[in-house]
Amino acid sequence: MAMQQAVRRYAIDHHSVRISVARGGRGRLLVFCPGLSSTQADLHELVELLRRDFDVVTSDLRGHGLSSAAASYRFEDFLSDLEAVMAHLAPAASLLVGYSLGADLAVHYAAEHPERVEELVLIDGANPVPEPFITDEDLPMFRAMWEQMAEQQMSLRGTAKQVLLDARQILALNQEIDAVRADILERYRRIDKPITMIMSTEMAGANAEGRAAELNQNWQAGIERLVRDQPQINTFRLDADHQLVLTHAQAVADIMRSTLVRC
Repeated sequence: MAMQQAVRRYAIDHHSVRISVARGGRGRLLVFCPGLSSTQADLHELVELLRRDFDVVTSDLRGHGLSSAAASYRFEDFLSDLEAVMAHLAPAASLLVGYSLGADLAVHYAAEHPERVEELVLIDGANPVPEPFITDEDLPMFRAMWEQMAEQQMSLRGTAKQVLLDARQILALNQEIDAVRADILERYRRIDKPITMIMSTEMAGANAEGRAAELNQNWQAGIERLVRDQPQINTFRLDADHQLVLTHAQAVADIMRSTLVRC
């Protein structure tokens, strides 16, 4: 077996933001875009599994991990950062993988830059759910949840797992993601590359009652809606919640290896 290449770490300066990037592995070029509140350090197990078969490029989102803070955390800002990472790899086309928010960014990027993408893997994101994730009724619940998360994040400041967004910024971004997903089917229709989706069966947790159950039903309805509209998409479901990249790293890597590795 060939020796795995050492991981090279560097930074890309883009519009006053310093984006932390790492590259290592062997095989086809694979760019992995993380989700909101996830960092390269969080995704270490999955990324190391993928590096056995792919030349993996990872990065931290602005305000996450080893990337710098930013003045703005809108969807278009994160998309612009992904474009900067991809431009740094030019002219190579890549496998583009996105988790959660990263999946939405990957779909938008592929729709605008088809020549830069060979295939897409979307992990528990970019879902055209029929109902918004956050309703007016849900606002107090989510605001309190993200305020608690922001407090817990204080202990990680200065580490590779830090998230610098506050609760207000996270809430605003999630509301924007709801709006993005309302129109995402049109983006899918512009993509002519192979797409693999790896989705959780219990995105909001295993609670069979209350709002969690409703959110899970909405999530599954979104997947079904997408498959009806785009039946060529290769879809896998894992019995997991939204943290599947952490709790089911081996299963996610196995699916990707079986669908993406070429002889």
